[in-house]
Amino acid sequence: MKSISSVRNLKGKKVLVRVDFNVPVIKGKVEDVSRLKASVPTITHLSKKGAKVILISHLGRPDGKAVTSLKLDPVAKALSKLLKKTVKKIDFKTMEKDIAKMRAGQVVLLENIRFHKDESKNTGTLAKDLAELADMYVLDGFAVAHRASASVVGIAEHVPSYAGLLLEKEIKGLDKVLKKPKKPVVAIIGGAKAETKIPVIKNLLPKVDTILIGGGILNTYLYAKGYGVGSSLVDSGVAAQALQYGKSKKVIKAVDVVVGDMKGKQYRVVPIKKTKHEICNAEEMILDVGPETVQLYAEYLEKAKTLVWNGALGYFEQAPYHIATAAVAGVVAEQCKKKNVFGVIGGGETVQVAELFAETKSIDLVSTGGGAMLEYLSGDILPGVAALK
Repeated sequence: MKSISSVRNLKGKKVLVRVDFNVPVIKGKVEDVSRLKASVPTITHLSKKGAKVILISHLGRPDGKAVTSLKLDPVAKALSKLLKKTVKKIDFKTMEKDIAKMRAGQVVLLENIRFHKDESKNTGTLAKDLAELADMYVLDGFAVAHRASASVVGIAEHVPSYAGLLLEKEIKGLDKVLKKPKKPVVAIIGGAKAETKIPVIKNLLPKVDTILIGGGILNTYLYAKGYGVGSSLVDSGVAAQALQYGKSKKVIKAVDVVVGDMKGKQYRVVPIKKTKHEICNAEEMILDVGPETVQLYAEYLEKAKTLVWNGALGYFEQAPYHIATAAVAGVVAEQCKKKNVFGVIGGGETVQVAELFAETKSIDLVSTGGGAMLEYLSGDILPGVAALK
């Protein structure tokens, strides 16, 4: 990929920048500005070089229709505060006139691109129409790089295209895990959706020394082994694969789990025996890994030189099922403070957990893309990245 930092003369150039500002907006106010902050370095770089910066983003899933609650006005307001300069939101109908009036260094934000019916599937002339507004295109939203939409891959077909500073940082960070990482490499794979984690485990197994599992993938493995898991969250569709990869000596399974009810009123720790048995009854669920497992996992994490973490180990939103995930977050953050350790975390809930329970500043890469990170770690070529090559 060519980086936007390699372009010397940007003064007066109109630059379309695809960012991912799909952020929570409550009562007209952006609740979490972390995704906005992540793209500030790219926006600032372009603006200081005198470029006319036209930002493109989506918010929610309006399915090609204009939805008042998903307009980007609150996002433009929040971004203005971060940049300490006015970011005007512009509409599709007036974008040509508005862009023609732009001054060097000015930043504008185009209305929610998913209001347009041709965005999602890159149909019609949307990509070409957008490309005609600018001299070059920059993809900075790693979190949308796995989407083959008009504003992600389509524009790149018509104008010179570059990787933004955030996209470049994300790809380089993930490549440190996938290509010649410092050994030992330890991956933590959890979360609710076992189906999305199977390809990641498959691709990582030859590259890592250890994979620690929790959440839906652990439940599914235990279910496939014939243990009684009660009402636990399992994905029977990938049970055979969970069993297959779970048999690897590199995949470390829980030695005890916390079972109980969803509200956390009744719970207990259950050791997992080597021979199959009933872990919990029909009214109970496996909702976390137990204290012995936390200690076991910590031993592997403390020896790691490269760490990658995606997915919580339990139902962390409800106490006391947050304990294992919180403990692991603390160990990961502490380990990453060491000079010779490289750490990557990603996925919405994983980042949320790390920010709740640990000091994320020590972690080398906090990825903004959940789905994109999973696909990249699965060995897939992301359409947005391929379009820049």
